[in-house]
Order: sequence, then structure tokens, then C-alpha cells
Amino acid sequence: MFLLTLVASFSGFLFGYDTGYISGALVSIGTDLGKSLSYSDKELITASTALGALIGGIIAGFTTDMLGRKRIIMFANILFVVGAAVQTGAHTVWTMIVGRFIMGWGVGLASLIAPLYISELSPSRFRGRLVVLNVLAITSGQVIAYAIGAGLTHVENGWRILVALSIIPAVAQFILFFFMPETPRYLVRSGNISAAESIIRRTYRNVSEAEVARKIKLLQEFNLDTSKGRTRLSRLWYNYKALHTLPSNFRALFIACSLQAIQQFCGFNSLMYFSATIFEGVGFANSTAVSLIVAGTNFIFTCVAFTLIDHLGRRRMLLCTLWGMCAGLVLCAIAFHFIPFSLDGNAPALEGSQHTWGIIVIIAMIIYVAFYASGIGNVPWQQSELFPMAVRGVGTGLSTATNWAGNLVVSATFLTMLRNITPTGTFAFFAALCAVSEVLVYFIYPETAGLPLEEIHELLSDGFHIKEANKRQRERKRSSRSAD
Repeated sequence: MFLLTLVASFSGFLFGYDTGYISGALVSIGTDLGKSLSYSDKELITASTALGALIGGIIAGFTTDMLGRKRIIMFANILFVVGAAVQTGAHTVWTMIVGRFIMGWGVGLASLIAPLYISELSPSRFRGRLVVLNVLAITSGQVIAYAIGAGLTHVENGWRILVALSIIPAVAQFILFFFMPETPRYLVRSGNISAAESIIRRTYRNVSEAEVARKIKLLQEFNLDTSKGRTRLSRLWYNYKALHTLPSNFRALFIACSLQAIQQFCGFNSLMYFSATIFEGVGFANSTAVSLIVAGTNFIFTCVAFTLIDHLGRRRMLLCTLWGMCAGLVLCAIAFHFIPFSLDGNAPALEGSQHTWGIIVIIAMIIYVAFYASGIGNVPWQQSELFPMAVRGVGTGLSTATNWAGNLVVSATFLTMLRNITPTGTFAFFAALCAVSEVLVYFIYPETAGLPLEEIHELLSDGFHIKEANKRQRERKRSSRSAD
């Protein structure tokens, strides 16, 4: 199971690396694309990935139930390689945008399929942690991208090397996935029972034949595909309608899309894409190296989330961290009020009290990122556990599309917001959204940690059942301690 998760998490690493390196590249490109980049050019280059990912996420949601999880991941690898190659050879802004757009398709496919693949193969009590391993791979990819970017800052065409390196893990995962299994849930839904049984025996060590039969029976009962016998197109439309008309499905969709929207509109990816630009605008000498602090904090506290998510629970982690994000953003907004800021790359070096406020900005961002990585940075990617098998592909596709739609809005408007409403206004706005999100999560998100995927569907059948979910989790913990 660990090996399967590790290989699948290459997708997470590519997701993180390809979204992380752009921060350093934007301040290193100079005139390599035929001119000095304006802040509008930077927004277009960055937003093109989000637009591609939005389209890729939607396509993955509608095709994964037809083609399987494994094939989609391999296709994403091809897009990663093509997109990186186009960017590496780019000599105009629009060529760079096209390369980022192609790569964005791969990011969108990978961001949906990798956690879905891991979730469907994982035992219930370890599912949260194994999915977080994919998020940990995302954050490690971001850290490595920042670190390499900082090291190549003063190397001629160093940003091209930074981009080209992403080809290596994409090719490696493509080759490894020839030997990876499809998920048993997908195989059962496709009617290939013998292959599903074989994969369960290989995945779960020392499993008895009775347990294999019980798992297969459970999957058959809860993952009945009522759209069988239809054409592929009509089946997609049938499942799409079922997602919106069946109350339990629609509640799952509302929760998943809400969490993904919160993750994006809290403003975190503005730091991932533009942290080097922000620190350059503040007046730090080596802005790429300073921004590495943001990525490093994200990685460290994703490790914290890994240890807690199945013990503390998804709901509690969100409620305990959204307020901390709000506090960090408020402190950041206050600090920016006392610092001159320029997006033109000619900000004066920080001196005296301004240097102190610059340090407070870094501290505030560390606080914000630490709480983000411990909660909303991870929990939304548990989205596939909310949907029954019949609509899981479509449901996770739409929720992932929500993520990338929010990402597109933030990446396309962030620098404009800094210029028009100032950094103080921008970060205060994100803080207000975090406060509203705390209230929303309290009322709509039941605890799902430790519950089998099929039981979560039952839980949402006639309400959100916050209290019932908490009760079931406590009962499972008691029974688990008794068994130990």
C-alpha cells in the first residue's frame, strides 16, 4: 500500500513542482522572452496553468469512470512532458503561456486522479494519512522548486533548467505505472470481479479469502451502477443528473466544492505563485530565497497534518486552523501598512523600522501558512471519500474544477489587487473570507475520519448529520481501543 501511494504521489510532486517554480522563474526571466515582464504578463503566465488545470480537472471527472484511474494518470504524464518542453524552448511570452497551459491540463488531471486513486485503494483507518502523503508530495515539490530556483537565480537561463527538470519525474511515473494496478472499486464497477479480487490479495497482506469475498460483496452492493446499458455519453449525463438530483450526492458535492473554494479563496496560492514577487516588492535582496521560507513552512506543517488527520479528524482540524489563518492574514495586512511597496522591481531596501515590519510580514506569513497546511491545505483533497462510486468521477471532477476556477481567479487578479487596493486591503479581504469559512465548515462538514466510503454516502442521505458523524467516530475509536 505504501509503494502504491508513493508511486501515485509522483503526480502530487509534479503538481507542486510545476506550480512552485513559477514564483522564482518570474523574477529570473528578465528579458529572455523578448521583453521585460509586466505585472499583466506575470498574471497571464501564471493564470494559464490554472485555466488548463480547470479544463483538465473537468475532463478527468467525466472520463475517469470510462477509462480508469491508471490511464488518466499516464496521460497526465505526457502532458507534463510536452508542457515543460514548450516552456523550456520558449522565447516569447505567448509561447510560455501555451506551455504553461498544456502543463496545466496535466496538473488538473493529476490533482484529481492521484488522491482518488489512493483513496480507493486505502484501508479506512489509514485513508486520510495516505491521501495526505500525496499532499506532502505537492509541498515537497514546491520546496524543491523554490530551492532550485534560488540556486539558479544568477545562472544564465537558469529558469529554463528549472522547468526542464520537471520532465524527469513525469517520465519516471509514466514507466512505473505500466506495472501499477487499477483500483478494485473501478474494476468492480466495470464488472471485472476476478481482477479486483487479485488486486485486493496483493494490496492487503495476509488477507483471507473470506475477507476478500466480503470486500467484493460490499463494493458490489454500494457501488451499483444504475446507468449500465446506456451509451457512454448518456451514461455521463445520467450520472451528472444523479449527482445533482439525489440529495446525498448533492450534499456531498456541496461540501466538496465548498472546501475546494475555501482552499483557493483564502489566498494561499497567491503566495505560491507570487511570493518572490511580493518579497521583491517589499525590498528584500534575495526574494526567491526568502520565499523559500513559505514553501518550507508548508512542507513541515503538512507533515503535522499527516500525523493528525486520522486521529484528530478532518472537521476538527479545519475548525482549529481557519481562525489561525485569519489571524496571520490580519497581522500581515497591518504590517504592510507600514512598508512601501512596488511591483516595478525598484523597491528600496528595507531599513530601520521598515525592516522590522518586513520581518513581521515574514512571521505573519509563516503563521498563516502553518495553519493552512495543517487544515484546509489537506482536507479538501479527501473529497473522493464523500461520493459513492457511481458518481465519484463526476463529483470529484466538479469539485476539482471548483478548486482550479478559484485558483484561476486568484492568480489572474492578485497582482492587480495589490496595485489597486494595496497589500493591506488584499490580505484583509482574504482574512474576512477565512472568518466566513469557519462558520460555513461548522454547519456543513460532518466528520468522515475512519468511516468506510460506503457508510459516508449513507450518512448524507437525509442531512449533514454533524452530531451523528461525531457519534459514529467516537464509537469506532472505542471499539478500536477494545480490540487492541
